[in-house]
Amino acid sequence: MPRRTKPAASQSPAYELPDSESLRAYMATAEDRISIRDVARAFHLPAESRPALRKLMAELAIDSTISQDGRLPEVMLVEILGFDNDGYGLAQPVEQNNTDLPLLSLQPARGALQKAKTGDRALVRPIDAEAEDRTDKMHEVALIRLLPKRTRTHLFGEVVKGREGLIVFPADKGPGRPLKLKSDKDQKAKPGDLVEVEVIEPAGRMDGLARLVRVIGRLESPAGWTALAVAEFGLRAEFDSACLEQAEQADIPELGKREDLRALDLVTIDGADAKDFDDAVWAIPSETGGWHIKVAIADVSAYVAAGSALDKEAEARGNSVYLPGTVIPMLPEALSNGLCSLRPDEDRACMVAHIEIDSHGQKKSHHFSRALMRSSARLTYEKVQKVLDGLLDETDLEVPAGTIHHLSGAYHLLKEARDKRGTLNLHVAERVVELDKNNKPVAMGFREPLTAHQLIEEFMILANVCAAETLEKAGKICVYRVHDQPDPEKLEALHDLAETIGLSFPKGQRVSPHRLNSLLAQVAGKPEENMVNDTVLRCQSRAVYHIDNIGHYGLSLAKYAHFTSPIRRYADLLVHRALVMACDLGPERLGSANRDTIAEVCIHISQTEQSAARAERRTMDRLAASLYQHRRGESFDATITGLNKAGLFVSIEGGRAEGFVPRRTLPEDRYELDESGLILQGKYEGWCFQLGMVVHCRLERISLASGGLDFSWVSGGTRGATSQKTRRVKSRFKKQRGRKRR
Repeated sequence: MPRRTKPAASQSPAYELPDSESLRAYMATAEDRISIRDVARAFHLPAESRPALRKLMAELAIDSTISQDGRLPEVMLVEILGFDNDGYGLAQPVEQNNTDLPLLSLQPARGALQKAKTGDRALVRPIDAEAEDRTDKMHEVALIRLLPKRTRTHLFGEVVKGREGLIVFPADKGPGRPLKLKSDKDQKAKPGDLVEVEVIEPAGRMDGLARLVRVIGRLESPAGWTALAVAEFGLRAEFDSACLEQAEQADIPELGKREDLRALDLVTIDGADAKDFDDAVWAIPSETGGWHIKVAIADVSAYVAAGSALDKEAEARGNSVYLPGTVIPMLPEALSNGLCSLRPDEDRACMVAHIEIDSHGQKKSHHFSRALMRSSARLTYEKVQKVLDGLLDETDLEVPAGTIHHLSGAYHLLKEARDKRGTLNLHVAERVVELDKNNKPVAMGFREPLTAHQLIEEFMILANVCAAETLEKAGKICVYRVHDQPDPEKLEALHDLAETIGLSFPKGQRVSPHRLNSLLAQVAGKPEENMVNDTVLRCQSRAVYHIDNIGHYGLSLAKYAHFTSPIRRYADLLVHRALVMACDLGPERLGSANRDTIAEVCIHISQTEQSAARAERRTMDRLAASLYQHRRGESFDATITGLNKAGLFVSIEGGRAEGFVPRRTLPEDRYELDESGLILQGKYEGWCFQLGMVVHCRLERISLASGGLDFSWVSGGTRGATSQKTRRVKSRFKKQRGRKRR
């Protein structure tokens, strides 16, 4: 084979690297994963050639370009954008000087390549490089090998005064090492600042070095935590002038062909601090023992045209982000809190699901219309709950007699139908933080689940089902909300846990939501309840958006979409536009979007949803950590919520805050994590720590920037008996420990 001589160095190597043409040809014929060792063997290269060979392969991929006629090179460097439920991926070539790159369809990986994740970089080869017609589908490529994770060049953190100047503690959770902040004449950072820095030298055995990029805010300021979340997760916090102008120019449409529902007593029910009211409900009994239901949703599609500046920005954001004390909306305030908010006693454009259910809560019929409505009352969950509990009368809320009781009657039938189909009944406590008038946290608690919450949830689920069924029947592209079945490997861990604590959960049977509910019922009110509930939750797949329907496992529904929150979710706006087309309700269209385009949007908005959830959780952790600053040194009863070889993840005070107990603080032993990941077992001393177990620990360190709490073990866990053989090995273990100490 042709060879390429490695550039001369201080001492020429005794081997020659393959040239680009030979290396491309070899990689293009590969059918599975290629390692550096495979390439070295194929070209008869010694082991010392591998670093140079690895560099050559990276250069080869980066230098590869797409020809003008659209043909792909034999090997490409790509970034993986996401995966669908069948394992197929979406990837994009990495080319620094090309801003109009095609998207690539990535075949499901095999073997070790199944570890590929969103954001990874990889080498790929085309499967259909000679195909000529590329108008209706993407190029297909297959993975050759994953590339090592890239070293982070930027990070966020807290500035602290060190012995030799300022240092930056990373805001990531985990054992991140601090970086020295490079001295600069224009440096404006000071202790207590939250900053973004550029990593000059990563922290390793020696201290790392960083350069200041910008100051984000102050550590003690709630606004600083919000700004940190915005920067850390790449949230879009500002609207450009074109978006703001379009929002300001929007106006309520005339009645025209819309249905006039302004005389109907529709009401909104939301949280006391809500500002955007995007759904209103109404119900009356039918002559057959069922109910007539109307679910009216803000008609956002009437104001946000496909392809407009507003639409592109809403798509980029994907969803609103709700952080404690503030909201980063998907749409400008003129729409989100203005024309699209169903405020009482004001005309509003809406999309309405007209639904009829029978006396068993089963849907008999439905249809959609566009209308003008006028909300008769803005109600809160807490006040509606008092009416349901008999503590308030409807007249106290200034709504017509029967309004809330009719809603309650319809809800109980819907709940009856839900219980029969067997939806998953997980109990996930939602943390809420109480803020003072300066937006500083003063207390952390939990949102109490109310019947009023469940009432609205059932009405919304019903309307979402109607939307999915309508679009599917009309043959239109539907953005489904899909939820796959639980991960089989994680279910094995759940079986092991159930067996360990003596619960009935036999293997070899289909795990339906009903079976999981039966397992949860066995521990209701017992000490193991939170442990089992958390383990069932961790078994669940992530719900995502997709144009191919696989149903919703958790809700036990065959067809499900999101229709009821177009103010804050882009998926709902797409569903609204599709319904307008399917039901011939107006001139609005989806624009030039086809299946491939919408499939890409589904991947994107699923990712923005996950980013929003992480940003909210991280901000909540930081607020919780700030509430424990004055309690450093105190001891707590902590519940083990997770384990790894490094130690114990724990929650304290019912889940108000979470932290970590490093293994080095546990009783001296040689610890191993069992296959299920549920037990950390000491090999020599017999110490055992198990998921759900309560241990006593001391709060040692608090990091406000990361929201992390570090604990040390005080007591708890179990210590089992050891065999004679184990005692002999244990004796040797102690001697080794003693020699190391000396």
